[in-house]
Amino acid sequence: MDVRAQKRIPNVLTIAGIDPSGGAGLLADVKAMSALGAYAAGVPAALTAQNTRGVAGVMPIPAAFVEAELEAVFSDLRIDAVKIGMLNDAAVIETVASQLEKYAPRWVVVDPVMVAKSGDRLLREDALEALKRRLMPLATLVTPNLPEAAELLAKGEMTSRDEMSAAAREIRTHLHPEWVLVKGGHLSGDDSADCLCGPEDFTEWFSAARTHTKNTHGTGCTLSSAIAALLPQTESVPLAVKKAKEYLSGAIQHADELSVGSGHGPTHHFWQLWQQM
Repeated sequence: MDVRAQKRIPNVLTIAGIDPSGGAGLLADVKAMSALGAYAAGVPAALTAQNTRGVAGVMPIPAAFVEAELEAVFSDLRIDAVKIGMLNDAAVIETVASQLEKYAPRWVVVDPVMVAKSGDRLLREDALEALKRRLMPLATLVTPNLPEAAELLAKGEMTSRDEMSAAAREIRTHLHPEWVLVKGGHLSGDDSADCLCGPEDFTEWFSAARTHTKNTHGTGCTLSSAIAALLPQTESVPLAVKKAKEYLSGAIQHADELSVGSGHGPTHHFWQLWQQM
């Protein structure tokens, strides 16, 4: 029997905003999940007018319609993992949390998207408390970068690995996700290191050589989606994070092969597959 026929392809759902330029948000999520062997489904939770240079506008999708989208997906598809990205307002966050409680997918990855690469704010101030109170306790893994971790904890700028690991432990303790991955891409240095903290004082660092390119639009979306795609296909959270980090590093290294926009271009989600063509 063909070994490929024995492998069950996971169904992975992304709940996120739409970046029409395709570099971040739901479209980037679908690309990353597809590249890593998962069937991707997507529920838009907000629309944006943005490109590689910035965000011109954000239009929330009404919570009632987001609920209808989620009901349509969960009632029909077997969803093995969920990735949650940009949720612009508190009502949508409440709706997503209620649906997760109702359908209880095995894996939930929350990427607390607050600010775009361009510096434009994507999470409304009134939604931050709802994010912390309703979604964090439902998460298998949350993946904040350093500014997002600081905002979740109401702290100042973090500039060291010690502060990163302390922040990851504090997020676990006070906001109650099972695992926390604090991403260190905003630190200076020749490598980009992320800190994973989990149950029983588990701590592991994942490092990769820093690639000097401006084309890093959507890296957070890509990493969290890659983890969500890999969790049903690997033996542990740390292994899924390791493989996702390796995939993202390659996507950044090959980003300059693309020619998309005049600002911060996207990573190359299909760098592994297109090399074989």
